Order: sequence, then C-alpha cells, then structure tokens
Amino acid sequence: MKKTWWKEAVVYQVYWRSFYDSNGDGYGDLRGVIEKLDYIKKLGVDVIWLNPFYESPDRDNGYDISDYEAVMEKAGDMDTFKELLAAIHAKGMKVIMDLVVNHTSDQHPWFLDSKSSEDHPKRDWYIWREGKEGGPPNNWRSYFEPSTWTKDEQTGEYYFHSFAKEQPDLNWENAEVRNEIYRMMRSWLDLGIDGFRMDVINLLAKQEGFPDAERPEHINYLADNPGIHDYLQEMNREVLSHYDVMTVGEIPFVNPETGLLYVHEDRHELNTLFHFQVADEMPVMDLMRYKEIQESWYKGVFEKGWNSQFLNNHDHTRQVTRYGNDGQYRVESAKMLAIMLHTLPGMPYIYQGEELGMTGVRFDSIDDYNDIAMKNKYKEEVEKGRDPQEVFEDLLLLSRDNSRTPMHWNSEEHAGFTSGTPWIKLNPNYPDINVEQALEDQSSVFYTYQNLIELRKEHPVMVYGDYEDLSKGQEPLYMYRRSYQNVTWLVALNHSDASITADCPREFSGAKTRLVIGNVQVGAEARNNLPEKIDLKPYEARVYEIKTTG
Repeated sequence: MKKTWWKEAVVYQVYWRSFYDSNGDGYGDLRGVIEKLDYIKKLGVDVIWLNPFYESPDRDNGYDISDYEAVMEKAGDMDTFKELLAAIHAKGMKVIMDLVVNHTSDQHPWFLDSKSSEDHPKRDWYIWREGKEGGPPNNWRSYFEPSTWTKDEQTGEYYFHSFAKEQPDLNWENAEVRNEIYRMMRSWLDLGIDGFRMDVINLLAKQEGFPDAERPEHINYLADNPGIHDYLQEMNREVLSHYDVMTVGEIPFVNPETGLLYVHEDRHELNTLFHFQVADEMPVMDLMRYKEIQESWYKGVFEKGWNSQFLNNHDHTRQVTRYGNDGQYRVESAKMLAIMLHTLPGMPYIYQGEELGMTGVRFDSIDDYNDIAMKNKYKEEVEKGRDPQEVFEDLLLLSRDNSRTPMHWNSEEHAGFTSGTPWIKLNPNYPDINVEQALEDQSSVFYTYQNLIELRKEHPVMVYGDYEDLSKGQEPLYMYRRSYQNVTWLVALNHSDASITADCPREFSGAKTRLVIGNVQVGAEARNNLPEKIDLKPYEARVYEIKTTG
C-alpha cells in the first residue's frame, strides 16, 4: 500500500463562527482561531479543516458564497487569513479549506448577471428551465425546500437549486464555469493552503433532461449522476495533480462500490471521501448495522483508496448524544467512541468540542434555532397541519444546531467564547464541560484524544493495518483486530450501559500482550495479560497489543 502524509493524518474541524470570538461581535472569527492555535497544537492533530469564510450573505452559514476570493467581514479579512495560514504552518500543521462549487449565493455577481436576461452571456452559468403545466419543470425535492426550482418573475423561467432557493446550482456543463472554478482553486493553492474539503462534490453532474422522479422524497437523484467522474478527473488534471495536497469529498448517496470510483488511486480524482451511510441510516446507534457498514467499506475501499472515520460534524449532532450516552456515562462513552474511530481503518476527523465530550443541545423553541434546514422543514410540516410541538420534537435530535453551539473555553459568562452576545445560544452545560476543566483533569476526554493521536504517530498498525470483525452477532460487543507486519491490536468495545463479558479469541490465548489504551481503570493483571474472559464495564473500551513473530 502506498504511504502518504495525508493517510497518516488526523484532521481537526474548526467551525470558526462557533470557535472563538476575538472582537466581541458574537461571532467566532479567523483571529480567534489564531489565538487558540496552541490549544489545537496541544491536542496533536496534523490538519485543520476550516469551514467556509468566503464573502457570503450567510443564509446557510457561509455555504452560500458571493465571492470566492474575498473573506466575509464576520470572519476577518484576507490579511488575517494569510497570518493564520502562516501561523498554522509555523506550528507544523496543515490547513484545508471548504470548496463549495456545486452552488453559489443568489447574490453572487455571476447569478445576478445570469438572471438579468435570457440572452446574457452568463445565463448558461446556472441551470434555467421553463415551467411545466403551470408549475416547476419537475417534481424533485431539494435538501432544504419542497422543490429544487424557484421561478424568477423577471424572465419567467425557473432556476435550479439543490439546497435553499438562495443557493442556485452552477451549470457544470459550461466549460467557462469549470475553467473559472479551476482558476479560483489555483489562486488559493498558490497562496499555500494544503487542500480542500469538497462540499457535496458528487452533486455537480445533473440527470439529463431532469425527468420526474418516481419517489421524489428519495432525493438521491441529485447525486452521483453520469458525467461526475469526467468533471473530477478534469479538475485533478487541470489543478490538483500539480500540488502535493489533500482532497476529501463530501459524497452522499454512495456505497463502497460507487464510492471507490471517487478515490481509487488509479483513477486520479480525489484522495479520500466522507460517506453518509452511518449518518443517514442510523439516527441512533445500531451496532449490527454499523459493523456491516465498516466491513463493507473496508472490503470495498481499503488498499485501493482511502476512507474517513467520523460520527459528527457541523451538520450532524454531537456523537456522544447521538451514538453514546450523554448522561451518566458521558465521559466513558465519549472516550469509547474516540477509541473506536481512531482504531478503525481510515482517517479520523475530530469536530471541535468532540475532544471535550461536548453534547447536543435542546432549546425551548424553534425560534431559538438558526439551522435553515430545520426551520424550513418545521414550516413545511406545520403548514401541512401537523402539531407544531410534535414537529419540533421530531426535528430536535438531528438539528444541525446540536453541533453549532459555541465552543466551551471556560466556566465564565458565554463559556469564554465571546465578550458580546453569541450569535447562537450556548449549551447550558458549559460550566461542567469546558477546555479549562479538561486540561486540568488528566483523566478527561481531551487526554484520551491526545493519547490516541500520539499513538497513531508511533504505531503504523492504526493507519495501515488490516481489519477483521471478531464479534458478528455479539452486540453490544464490538471486537475487532488490526494487524500490520508483526503487530496485532485487539480492540474490545462495550456499546451499552450494562456490564458484559467477552470471550478472548482462542488464537490469542497465552500470547504476550499489553494494554495500549483504555477508558476505564483496570488492575495490573488486565493491563499486562489478555484474560480469557474480558469483563467490560458500561461503555468500556480496551485496546491490547499482541506481539507475534514473523
């Protein structure tokens, strides 16, 4: 298997508007990231992923871009970004930026030109169609709206948007659009960034003719369409292949077979991807299904391409709330999930605050929420006549604001995030869960993450080792093996709030072992020997190294 720096990396996602506010306006900013770089460096990560900070009306928290080569005022300015980039590099880390090129803002000059008249030279930079039978061109749903089409009253035609109506999709069939995007990408890479996280990158190609969908509620027709690989191979050929950078595609609606097409090392498209089989299929932990997903992606992609490991980000509820136990066993389950993600095959992503065991939030009213997808869905369902409180309850668990509340720095007012009024309410549990408290407590979730990242640098088995599930049908036990050269790691995880006993695999009986990492204190015997019966407390995790010859 080809070794590369990015396969060995751990990525820390900075959702900057909720990270640290340096000027008291209530929004985190790039200067705030500079001021907290020592904290990120202490954690030990290799790469920082910054969410979009481009010029934007901010209808979708920066994913509606009105100028790809300017910095929005909330975030700072270009000089501040250059200072941040230099500071990250000076500390031995790299930075990747969000690339959002499926759509722009409806305030982007390109779209303002495109909508100005049917014969404007930029009309074809976006997707315009005539309506059908007094309505939109087809019956497709968007991610954020009941329709992918919005009528422009001036020209009478409809424009296409996979997300909110303020986010019109670019027409990737137009070579001028592609060339302008590639020029923009080169300008950032020439500035010295180390790669891109590519937002919904498999949505660029559209179905020819935009036919009606048999089941419009299943919006997979937006993704993975013919032509997408031609675009990405062209992007690689024209831009990416000329730089030593990391690319990760956000790629919904793929399985291991179709996902591999994006990241196979012989196809020259992307380095690695996020898939959403876990996030889309599992509102809460379904360990049997989770094991199946891990095995299928390992068999489908490992040694041919590269995968990612994550359970939360700015779009997905904090993992300890969704997949662990954020009450009695918050610390244990936060550590267990960390140990699992960092010992499975693929690149681990840490979302800011995850390393503290930060939890999801429950605000009192829909008015307290900022998430455009949640608010649009609430409005749509209530207008159908559903009980507003019932709709609200249904949307709580998966609201994107669960992960977007500000970072907890200390127990002071606003958790030390801002001296002003935060742009979104804080999680009220910040006095108990914050950076200051975590750094003072050697048994905190933070130090488990720091330890895991150190171990990854020292033990190639975590990166390049093969994988075998040894616990099929034994839920809530998850036990698997990673092996590389003459080192084998045995990982045993208890995904429940009850104690369980696991049988040690016979092949390891009597082998020389040591406990590499765990999340619950164990005696000397269990640290130095692999017992025939492994007694695991609620949410306990253990990783044993088994020395073999060969």
